[in-house]
Amino acid sequence: MPGYRELARDGEFRALFVAHVVSVAGDQFARVALTVHVYSRTASAGLTALTYALTFLPDLVGGPLLSGLADRFARKEVMVAADLVRAALLMVMAVPLMPLWALAALLVLVQFAGAPHGAARAALLPQILPDERYPLGQAVLSTVTQMAQVAGFLTGGALVAWWGPGLVLVADAVTFGVSAFLVGVFLLDRPSPRRPHVSAWPADLVGGARLVWGDRRLRALVALACVSGFYIVGEALAVPYAAGVGAGPAGVGSIFAAYAAGTAVGMLLVAHLNARTQLRVMPWLAIAACAVLVPAALRPGLAVSVGLFALSGAASAYHLVANTTFVRAVPDSSRGQAYGLAVTALRVSQGVGVALAGLAAETLAVHQVVAAAGALGVLAAGGAAILWWLNAASRSAGASPSDAASRSDERDGRWRRYG
Repeated sequence: MPGYRELARDGEFRALFVAHVVSVAGDQFARVALTVHVYSRTASAGLTALTYALTFLPDLVGGPLLSGLADRFARKEVMVAADLVRAALLMVMAVPLMPLWALAALLVLVQFAGAPHGAARAALLPQILPDERYPLGQAVLSTVTQMAQVAGFLTGGALVAWWGPGLVLVADAVTFGVSAFLVGVFLLDRPSPRRPHVSAWPADLVGGARLVWGDRRLRALVALACVSGFYIVGEALAVPYAAGVGAGPAGVGSIFAAYAAGTAVGMLLVAHLNARTQLRVMPWLAIAACAVLVPAALRPGLAVSVGLFALSGAASAYHLVANTTFVRAVPDSSRGQAYGLAVTALRVSQGVGVALAGLAAETLAVHQVVAAAGALGVLAAGGAAILWWLNAASRSAGASPSDAASRSDERDGRWRRYG
């Protein structure tokens, strides 16, 4: 079995790894800056949550329409172009006295640009790492990404206090510039994916949707991923929640960091399980990620609340298993489009959940909204788990994720690239 040293010696993976971690940390700077900025100007939990939701809702359009770029053009160039576009937009957002509506519009554009970048990175990783190294690389990338979120959230509150929101947005723009440089210089040039034919964009979109919807296993994985629309509510309402328990900006950063730190620890634990065990615990972790938020109804203090959010983040590590299983089960020529559609479902569920929670928080106490979201999430996760179990029962005994990946690669004629 390959280990961490083999990954560390891979120059391409190192570049991709550092580029992603740097940009993720910068994104958390901006996220804290925007939520604090909006809440300080409006004192509205609803508007604060809606601002946070804007980081997810654009994927409703950007995911299906733009993720296909990762299957039409060289994925390295797609990633560099998306990074440069986001850096430019963030520099515009940093202009002083920018109206809130303009900030919201620019934020939507930043998220649009992120759709093809994420699809290209997800589709490129199996090409950078051979099959047997891909799950380990995905685990390392996801785990350290969460650590970068912790650092970004904890540092973001202090940076907002010292610099103000404008300079924090400039810092985020710089991180995207660094990412574009690393990807452009250190990743190998690869041609665009080979395809049996080049179809029009609508046909690609329909084909990707049929691929995902027509496979019961992929449908179940997407359903499990969409459970995050419930347990993410605590993170989205971090600013008013911290205010409700008597904590200031430092408390906001602690709540944000608790989710990310919990997820990082959870991924480290999940990554050390064997493949069969990972698939068995995945639906139970989805249920647990929501269930641990129900005690928020008792309005615990900041310390207990941070612990609950950290546990929810740890259980959300099931996404690592769902993501790896999904990507490996899809042929290379369609990975960008299929991944974009899956992310669209995920982000839309998160955005809708956050928006509804923000509206509910206008009339109900924030801790009650978080607890209610957890309870509803348990029901939704239970339904998704049933879909997964029914699919597992219908599959032949002994089929493994690597078997599925092999079949996908053989269908796509790409076995030699990965073998």
